[in-house]
Order: sequence, then structure tokens, then C-alpha cells
Amino acid sequence: MPIVVKLQADARADLALLASLPVPGSRGTTALSNVATLEIASGPAQIDRYDRLRNINFEIELNGQPLGLVEKTALSLPSLANLPPGIIQTTVGDAEAMGELFASFGLAMLTGVLCIYVVLVLLFKDFIQPVTILAALVLSVPGAFLALFVTHTALSMPSMIGLIMLMGIATKNSILLVDYVVIARRDHGLPRFEAILDACHKRARPIVMTTIAMGAGMFPIAMGWGVDPSFRAPMAIVVIGGLITSTFLSLLVIPAVFSYVDDGIQRVARLFSKRAAPLETAKP
Repeated sequence: MPIVVKLQADARADLALLASLPVPGSRGTTALSNVATLEIASGPAQIDRYDRLRNINFEIELNGQPLGLVEKTALSLPSLANLPPGIIQTTVGDAEAMGELFASFGLAMLTGVLCIYVVLVLLFKDFIQPVTILAALVLSVPGAFLALFVTHTALSMPSMIGLIMLMGIATKNSILLVDYVVIARRDHGLPRFEAILDACHKRARPIVMTTIAMGAGMFPIAMGWGVDPSFRAPMAIVVIGGLITSTFLSLLVIPAVFSYVDDGIQRVARLFSKRAAPLETAKP
């Protein structure tokens, strides 16, 4: 049975007495003061580690401020700009998640565009004309950022998610327009210019109606009505701003893009037909 020896309480507070305590060594006993420095000081009650290193977390209440602005202000403090040797600064929590989101946002956007393109190729049975519809994505991005600027909303994780959502919503205007142009030329035999005018005339109303319906559904969220508006409001603001610009610009830009793409297809077709003609005449 082990025996525990403990000094009295007043003796444990006497540093001189503790320094003179003998401790075993390789050449016999020696005083504790020869191998250790004794002092009364404060220390952490609990040691936390992150990546196997001692870690101290500073949790900050945002109080409605953007996370990126708070992080930038904190990192500009002189105490963090001039850290002592052996101390490093890292980002965890929501700031770390936001950094990972920005890093992978390009891959997510590219994946979304490729998925939309594959669906459009299956829908139109063409590899070139879906490029016309993807132009709506370019038209929606300025409106999304303009809405963030007007409402003084920072580019945060929810707004980035809203941009990804906007990709699928903004393409519906171009799909309605281009699909009718293709049907008018193929089934009704209309020339390209007349087919585009007819499509803009007949598809303008459903395009505007669907945009108004989507905007009306997102408006209460953008205004912050309901639960947790800090996360959902930037998402709705991005979607509304992108829909407004993509709706009005689609009726102007998409027909022009369709015409240029169709001209390119016809030029390539004529070029291949001219190259194929001498080969056919050369056959015996």
C-alpha cells in the first residue's frame, strides 16, 4: 500500500522551505532550488490544444457587423501584427468556414455551370445553342452585387450560397426564350429574325410573371421578417438583384447572343460544306 507524505498547509506556502527540500539525483540528494525555480504565479486552469499545439480561443460577438470586417479589424491590431516568437495565429470557427467557402466557391460555380450545360444539351439536342442560355448567368451577377451594394450587405457565406442558387433560377428566362425561337424556326418555318421577335413578344409576359412571383416570395426574407434574418436575408437579396437584371437584360441581350451564335454555326457549316464538295466531285 503506497504511503503519501504531505507538508502542512503553512509549509507549502513557504518558498524558502520548499526550495530546501531534498530531491534524489544521480549523485545523491540535492536541494530542489538547484534543479528548479519556485515562484507564485497564475496559470491556465485548463490547457486546450489545436493541431497538437497549445491553443487559446478568442470568441467575439459580431453584434450585427460583417464577419469579414470584424476579422480584418482584429488582425490589424498591433498585438496580433507583432506576435512573440513561438506564437502563431490561425482562424477557426465561422471565419475558417468562410475562408474554405471562398476557396471552393470557384469549383462549386464551375460544377453548377457544367451541370446546367449538360441538362441544356439533353434538352435542345445541341452543343452550341446552350451557350446562349448560359449567357444569362453573366447577366445576373452584376445585379446580385449591385443589390448587396445598395442594401449595404457584405459579401458573406449566405450571399455566396445565394449566388449558387441564382444560377439555376436565372437560366429559366433564357430557356423560355430560346426554346420558343427554336420551335418557331423548326415547326413553323419562321425566319430567324421574325422567330426572335415573336419569341420576345410571347415570352415576355411569362418571364416577367415568374420573376415577380419569385421576387415576391423572397421579399419578406430580404426584409428580415421571420426567424434568423442575418443568415437568410443576404441570400434573398442576391437572388432578387440577380433576377431583376437577368430578366430585363435577357430580353435584350439573349436574342443578340442567339443571332451571333447562329451566324457562327452557319459559317462553320458552310465552311465544312465547301471542303466536302471537292471530295465528292473527285470520286469516280
